[in-house]
Amino acid sequence: MHFLPETIDDYILEHSAKEPEFLTKLNRETNQKVLQPRMLSGNYQGRILSLLSKIIAPKSILEIGTYTGYSALCLAEGLAENGLLHTIDINEELYDFQQKYFEASEYKNQIKQYIGDAREIIPKINSKFDLVFIDADKPNYPAYFNLIIEKMNPGGVILSDNVLWSGKVVKPVKTDDESTRALLKYNKMLAEDERIETVILPIRDGLTLSRLK
Repeated sequence: MHFLPETIDDYILEHSAKEPEFLTKLNRETNQKVLQPRMLSGNYQGRILSLLSKIIAPKSILEIGTYTGYSALCLAEGLAENGLLHTIDINEELYDFQQKYFEASEYKNQIKQYIGDAREIIPKINSKFDLVFIDADKPNYPAYFNLIIEKMNPGGVILSDNVLWSGKVVKPVKTDDESTRALLKYNKMLAEDERIETVILPIRDGLTLSRLK
C-alpha cells in the first residue's frame, strides 16, 4: 500500500539508497517463484531496515516472519561484530529458499533460522534483544509483543510492519476481519504502554518504531 502520490514515491526512491545487487536477485526470484511476493519488504523499506539496524548496531536481533529472507539480510547489515540474528517463520516450504540466500551472504554465520510457531519458539531463545522486527500473521501481533517486551535490552527497538493495513485501521471493520481488529488492538497497546515510546511511520503499509525506555 502506498499512501503518497506516485510521483512523490518515485522521487523518494530516486533519492534514497539503492538495493544491493544480491538483494535484487533475491527480490526477482521471490517474484518469479513464491506466492504473494508483495509480502517482500522491497528496496525502499529494506534500506530503511538496514539503516536503522546500522544506527542501533545490535548484538542480537529477532525477526518474526522470515518469508524469503530479504528483510533478515537487510537487518543483518547492521549487526555488531559477532552479533546474531534469529529469524522465525512458520512456513517450512520456504526454508530452503531462505537458506540458499543466507548461506550465499556474508552473514551466513550470523543468521539462525527457526521453523514453527513463534509463540512457542521465542521463549526458548536464550537471548535478550536489541532489535526486533515483527512482520508475521497480524492476529498474533499482541501475543508477540507480550512475549518479547520482557526480552528486550534497555533502549531496545521494536519495529512492527503493516500497522496501517492498507488504511483499514481508519475504516469500519468488517465482522470477519480478524487481522484489522488485531492491529487496532496492537496499535492501541503500543501507544498506551508506558514502558516504550512509539511512533507510527507512514512508510509503505505502516511501520511502527517503538523504543524501550
